[in-house]
Amino acid sequence: MRLCFVLFVACLGIALAKPQEAKYTTKYDNVDLDEIIKSDRLMKNYVNCLLEKGNCTPDGAELKKHLPDALHTDCSKCSETQKNGSKKIMRHLIDNKPDWWKQLEDKYDKEGTYKKKYREELSKEGIQLQ
Repeated sequence: MRLCFVLFVACLGIALAKPQEAKYTTKYDNVDLDEIIKSDRLMKNYVNCLLEKGNCTPDGAELKKHLPDALHTDCSKCSETQKNGSKKIMRHLIDNKPDWWKQLEDKYDKEGTYKKKYREELSKEGIQLQ
């Protein structure tokens, strides 16, 4: 009986010690993306932040820090809000600000690797990557 208890405690310790997959902070998940989309000035500030052409807000800096990893890992550390928000912003940029989108592609996907990787999935969401 004592051996069973020791094994149980050992297994529990191992299970609790196993690191959980890290997620990106959700601190900025409540940012009003519609307000950003409505304002060219706000949107341009975020684009400039990502392109290292301007200052970043705290949420912009967080995005810039994690964007390469998110692209590489299929946004596996993103919350659902972050995944949905990224699609919303992508759709807006592709449809309404193609020059800004092109600049971001040139910086974050020079070889077109991610475009190829995500084209089919995003087309199901109504987002057409050229």
